[in-house]
This record gives sequence, structure tokens and C-alpha cells, in this order.
Amino acid sequence: MNTAARTGRIAGKVAFITGAARGQGRAHAIRLAEEGADIIALDLCADIDGVPYSLAGEDDLAETVSTVEAIGGRIHAEVADVRNFDSLAGVLARGVEKFGHLDIVCANVGINIPAPTHELTESQWGTVIDVDLSGVWRTAKAAIPYLIEQGTGGAIILTSSAAGLKGYGNIAHYTAAKHGVNGLMKTLAQELAPHRVRVNTVNPTQVDTPMIMNDAMYRLFCPGLDNPTREDFAPLSQAMNALPIPWVESVDVSNAVLFLASEEARYITGVALPVDAGVLVK
Repeated sequence: MNTAARTGRIAGKVAFITGAARGQGRAHAIRLAEEGADIIALDLCADIDGVPYSLAGEDDLAETVSTVEAIGGRIHAEVADVRNFDSLAGVLARGVEKFGHLDIVCANVGINIPAPTHELTESQWGTVIDVDLSGVWRTAKAAIPYLIEQGTGGAIILTSSAAGLKGYGNIAHYTAAKHGVNGLMKTLAQELAPHRVRVNTVNPTQVDTPMIMNDAMYRLFCPGLDNPTREDFAPLSQAMNALPIPWVESVDVSNAVLFLASEEARYITGVALPVDAGVLVK
């Protein structure tokens, strides 16, 4: 028997997590399962044209499933695309049918295609906005009716970024999308408060995931090097933060998500929570 399921901080809750095959999404699934939640998970499990790094695959999603199950958790996972409402809504419906209810929503999916603003193509702009902002809206749209109908409250945590609270060069579409996520959060917090559904964002600095750790990002930060590496990138990334670290780990964000999902945050709504190593005060 999963002891966490009886005693954890979110024991008996059901969490819906997008982008759960790796990175922050996988960390969220594991951390919430450790604290007693059943998990409904999805990921595209395919590359997207124009994204300059490989995205997660079905093997990655399978690893998330096996890891959650290994700690005694229950998980329903499927391949789906947050750019398609019916696709993600179908996964959620089948997960709710399996577990009986929905309590926590983690709209986590995100991509990036770094380039100077004037060099972005219509396709690059549209793809990032569609995934990083509209995908978050679709996730909320699919989940909200369950939360309202149940009448038991809930928590929605949207993954934004430090780029949702300040500007960054060479990622105009990403920055615009993440600012949009913060605006969406504030509206949802107002709309859903009468239903005791709390809505907040987490706003990380750079996180040690494949979205950051890839050749395109290394070249963006190290333009003078022919073949920049993670080691070349680290001091430049660290220079952005107030704390003397180059990036945070996925579990650091997951711990913030867990807090916002738990009763410890029962009166917190409409808040952007930085997990940023001080980048916003630098």
C-alpha cells in the first residue's frame, strides 16, 4: 500500500499534469504522487517543427509512469497535444472516469525557439504562443467544468516563468506568452474564487531541463564559441541570478507546485510565485 496515499499533504487528491513525460512535468508527477495524489498525465511525445531541440518521446512518458508506480502511486497517462482541445480534454475525461474526481491542475507544457524579435517567422511566433499560452488556456478550459461541478474547490497552478514578470532578449514570443499566462491566472483567480478554486502561477528562472540545456540555448548565450557546452553556458546563466547558482532543479519548482496545491496555501490565490534564485531582484 502507498503510505503517502493515506498520509501525504495532498492525500486522496487527483492531479492533472500536462507535459509530464520529462523535465518539470515529470518532477511534478513524482512529487505530487509522493504526497498522495493520483496523477492524470499527458504529453505530445513528438517533436514540433521549428523547435531547435528534441522533445520528449513515448519512452519518456513510460518512464514517468513507471517511476510514479514504483513509489506506489497511481497514474493514467496518454499521448495528447495541448494545441488540440479535444485531444487533451479526452485524456482528462478518461482520467477523471478512472479516478473519480479532479482536484489539482498543473498546466506545465512549454517550448521555446530563441531568435531576435525581428527575425522570428510567423510560424515560430504562432507555435510558441499556441503551446505556451493557448495550451494553458485550453488546459484550464477543459478542467474548470469538473472543478465547478464537483463543488469541492481545487487548485490550478499555471507554469509561467521569470519571463512572465520581466523582459528578456531573443525570446519575445516566449516572454509575451508567459506574461499572458500571468494575466490569465489573475482573471481565472477572480472568476473561480466563488467556487473555492485557487489559481496561481509558478515563475522559475532557468531550470535544468532539455528546454534550457540544448545547443541552441548554448549558442545564444555563447555567440563567440564554435561549439559551446553546458560548462560554457553555466557561468553566463549564473550571472543572471542573485544566488550563486546557474539554474534551479525541476524538483525546486515541484515543491512550489506542491505547496500551492496543498491546504498550506488554502488562502493563496492570484499570486505569481517566483522560484528564481533572485533573478527578479538582480
